[in-house]
Amino acid sequence: MKTLDKIPTGKIERAGKLVKTGVKVGGNFVKYYGKKLVNPEHDKEELNEDNASDIYNGLKSLKGSALKVAQMLSMEKNLLPSAYVEKFSLAQFSVPPLSAPLVRKTFKRYLNKFPEEIFDSFERNSINAASIGQVHKATKDGKELAVKIQYPGVAESISSDLAIVKPIAIRMFNLQGKDSDKYFKEVELKLLEETDYSLEFTQSEEITKACRIIPNLEFPKYYKELSSERILTMDWMHGRHLSEFTKQHFDSELGNKLGQALWDFYMFQLHGLRKVHADPHPGNFLVSKEETLVAIDFGCIKQVPDEFYVPYFELAKKENIENDSIFMEKLYELEILSPSDSEIEVKFFKALFKEMLGLFTTPFHDEFFDFGNEQFWSRIAALGERYSKDEHIRKMNGNRGSKHFLYINRTFFGLFNLLHDLKANVEVNSYRKYLT
Repeated sequence: MKTLDKIPTGKIERAGKLVKTGVKVGGNFVKYYGKKLVNPEHDKEELNEDNASDIYNGLKSLKGSALKVAQMLSMEKNLLPSAYVEKFSLAQFSVPPLSAPLVRKTFKRYLNKFPEEIFDSFERNSINAASIGQVHKATKDGKELAVKIQYPGVAESISSDLAIVKPIAIRMFNLQGKDSDKYFKEVELKLLEETDYSLEFTQSEEITKACRIIPNLEFPKYYKELSSERILTMDWMHGRHLSEFTKQHFDSELGNKLGQALWDFYMFQLHGLRKVHADPHPGNFLVSKEETLVAIDFGCIKQVPDEFYVPYFELAKKENIENDSIFMEKLYELEILSPSDSEIEVKFFKALFKEMLGLFTTPFHDEFFDFGNEQFWSRIAALGERYSKDEHIRKMNGNRGSKHFLYINRTFFGLFNLLHDLKANVEVNSYRKYLT
């Protein structure tokens, strides 16, 4: 794969890249409508593939938050056409890496030494390259190490990148009015945290220490003396990415074991630590030869404050969804409804969220839940399809819910998808035995 000797860091230069991408997308639409005139039955599959490819190619050279947004969207399998999901998922761990000279320059700036002066061996070609950083393999004192290096200018370009992406997101997610700023501020804050590798080091040590009590789960050790705010060094963990593992045959017993470890890991964090690994995509998990699950990235950690945690999980209980008084009370507490809503808005969104929550909280209602159950996923897909075409939603204020929904819903959506890929049947309350 071709390496990058330079990443655009200036606002004008990065905006120019996106404008060029926009021109290509516009050309794709012209081509699509031309074919549509000749053949009214012509579908959007070719258009989606062309747009997905052009958008991804435009973003991958920018790296940073622009590419991170594509990575996040790739997890929304029921939101985007499959062509976008397939192409954007490459942002998880397969984008053009930095060239060797640029890597050496980064080491010299942040650790005051070149990599060959620090490690016994250092592979100049990266093993994985993603949206914010890339990983190189190294050795020191007989240990195999993974060294994550952040791309230059990523942290400095987050605010300007989001300003460019904001109009697209407003249109895609129907974010109307001044309150939409709270969602963008939340994304900006989390992305800035992800670029602080010193913070990631602290978060990694804290969460891995607490979660080691969960069986069939492994974590790397992190090395402070070999790390900085832009470089993070940890043990090299052997295994296959979860996405690679689930594409091949595995028996249901192994799928259940790995799925239970994953479920307990997330439930323990949410209910025990009140913070959670909020980036559950397949690139952040490995399956080892010993058939254990390995978690390898803790850059995106979401704190869950009590004022959100309590009503959120109270609405995970079936009896509270069915109790009209409690249900309405929680909708207001979670900012899904507001005192300024009209009678029509209250009626519409009450019905909408009762149906949505009744479906999405199903895994919490029984002792066991089978995430391989295709009926559950068919119902989710059908609900998403129906509401994506509902004109009432477009006409109403799309700003619904606390800012904390952004990363908590993303966490559950990603978790459910990983468990579905594993076809895991999990014991829902198993995690409780690890809480003190």
